[in-house]
Amino acid sequence: MSAPLIPTDRPIRVALVGCGRIARNHFDAMAKIPDLQLVAVCDVVPERAEAAGREFGIPHFTSYEQMLAEVPCDAVTIATPSGLHPQHGILAARAGRHVISEKPMAISLAAADALVQACDDHHVQLFVVKQNRLNPPIVLLKRAIDRGRFGRIYMANCTVRWTRPQDYYDQAPWRGTWEFDGGAFMNQASHYVDLIQWLVGPVESVMAKTATLARRIEAEDSGVAVLRFRSGALGTIEVTMLTYPKNLEGSITILGEKGTVKIGGTAVNKVEHWQFADYDDDDKLVDQANTNPPSVYGFGHEGYYRNVVAVLRGEARPDTDGRAGRKSLELILGIYESAKTGHDVPLPLRVSL
Repeated sequence: MSAPLIPTDRPIRVALVGCGRIARNHFDAMAKIPDLQLVAVCDVVPERAEAAGREFGIPHFTSYEQMLAEVPCDAVTIATPSGLHPQHGILAARAGRHVISEKPMAISLAAADALVQACDDHHVQLFVVKQNRLNPPIVLLKRAIDRGRFGRIYMANCTVRWTRPQDYYDQAPWRGTWEFDGGAFMNQASHYVDLIQWLVGPVESVMAKTATLARRIEAEDSGVAVLRFRSGALGTIEVTMLTYPKNLEGSITILGEKGTVKIGGTAVNKVEHWQFADYDDDDKLVDQANTNPPSVYGFGHEGYYRNVVAVLRGEARPDTDGRAGRKSLELILGIYESAKTGHDVPLPLRVSL
């Protein structure tokens, strides 16, 4: 049994909790979609809640429970610190609201599973934001893989060479903490961990090293991971938040038997290399797929919300639901386990992690 579909004769009403840095991407995306109506906002910082409420002419709250109790809405967007996503999502599900969770959906598998279970129990949808999957160059790459254009995939690499100065972490006490945030892999690079496992397939094992080299935070500011996929392919993920003087690269490269592709730019927004043994009409679309986003967040939130609308109207399946969101979380936790123990870590993990 699932929640009843939302009829097309009215907009889908969305409330948002967490009016911090990423909330602007949600506000901008929703504003471009007539089928969506932002109806309330909430933040524990009164000034932030009030500013967002005033901007959109909607009620604002500092109590999440009060917002859920007083505001009729169909879905809740959760843009709070990562460690709070599960409890905020569970409260929304218990209130009968669909859940739109920013990444990562949780920072432990037990909490992720509890969120999935709550949404199942209360018959609501759980969406996990993975907007980079919708970048036009990534859409082309996924299609090339699905059509078998690479033949056998041998190697895959994700590189995230960004910068986050100390004042970024100092903006809020939860940033860079193990309890609420995690480090470069869990936060900034989580989309790239998601992409490599989504595109190349299930990971069999991971070996990793992490370090906190320059930032005064609990978690890591840099790290590397070596992956073995179940297909036999090998992969690497390289991540740092210490690139001087600004964001340099967010890329994925796939090397196969009959094809080589690198999607680069600052946030997988530009086709830097595209070569296959056999022609496909998609090859003509490569140049127009390149984008120039104003930030590393890209343009994907709008596409993501369009999928949310289509799902809640009964016209599509979720691009990334809770179970899909869990897969990248499991790989990130495997990376952390390997870095902690110095051992190769097989996947799937024990749920206690």
